[in-house]
Amino acid sequence: MSEPATEQPLKGYTVGITAERKAGDLEALLTRRGASVLRGAAMHTVPLPEDGELSAATAAVLAAPVDFVVVTTGTGFRGWLEAADSSGAGARLLEHLRPARLLARGAKARGAIRGAGLAVEWSAPSEESTEVLHHLLQHDLEGKRVVVQVHGNPMLEFQQALREAGAEVVPVTVYRWTDPLDLDALDRLIGAIVAGEIDALPFTSAPAAANLLDRAERIGKGASLREAMRSRVLLACVGPVTAAPIAEVGLPYSMPERARTAALVRLLAEELPARGR
Repeated sequence: MSEPATEQPLKGYTVGITAERKAGDLEALLTRRGASVLRGAAMHTVPLPEDGELSAATAAVLAAPVDFVVVTTGTGFRGWLEAADSSGAGARLLEHLRPARLLARGAKARGAIRGAGLAVEWSAPSEESTEVLHHLLQHDLEGKRVVVQVHGNPMLEFQQALREAGAEVVPVTVYRWTDPLDLDALDRLIGAIVAGEIDALPFTSAPAAANLLDRAERIGKGASLREAMRSRVLLACVGPVTAAPIAEVGLPYSMPERARTAALVRLLAEELPARGR
C-alpha cells in the first residue's frame, strides 16, 4: 500500500545522490518519502591495504608508546584493526593502544573503540573534529605521541595544530578517494543538475562534494553547475566538514542539527516543499 501524500513530502521531487557507500541507505530513505532518485557516485573509496600504505602507518604506531589516539570514524577504526588482523599485527596493535587515552569524534567512533574492547576516555558531544582538537589542546602535548586515524580527509590543519603544540603526530589513513568507477553516471548527474532536472543534492562526505565540482570543471560544465546549484538546487550537507568544499566556492547550503543521514533526509523533506519549485 502506498503512503499517504502527507507521509510522502518529496513526491514529485528528484534528488541526486553523489554518495558511494551510503547510496543505498540514502535512496531507501528518500524513496520512502516519495522522491525520485538519480545516482551518480562522485568518488570511490580505496582501502589503503590494497596500496600497502596502511601497514607502514601501523608499524610507525607500534614503533613507540602512544599517549593519545584520535578516532574520527567507526568505519575507519574498524578497517584499521581488520587490516592489522589480516597482517598478523592485530593483537599487538590492540595491546599497544590499550594504555593510551582514546578520544572519539562521535558516537560511531565511540562504538568502534568499545567494540574492540578498548576504553573511551572522551567523546566530542558535537561530533566535530574541531571540538576534538580543542579538547586535545587543553593538555600539555609537548613530546606526546598522538595517533590520528584519518578517513579520506587528510586533516592537515588538525595535524599541524598538534605539532605546533609540541606533539609528535602519527597519522593513520585507512582509505583514500579516487574518481568513481562509473564516470558516465556522474556526468549524467551533472548534466541533469545543469538542465534543471534535480531539485536537491544531499552530501554525506566532503570528497564527494569536492569531486562533483572538480569533475564538472574537467568536462567544461563548472560554471553552469555552480549557477544551477546556487539558484535552483537545495544543497544539504550532513555536517560542516562535508560542507567545506561547498562553502569554499560560495554556494548556499542547509545542514541538519545532527550529523546523521536520517536527519539529512528529514531536512530535505521539510525544506523542499517549503521552497516550492
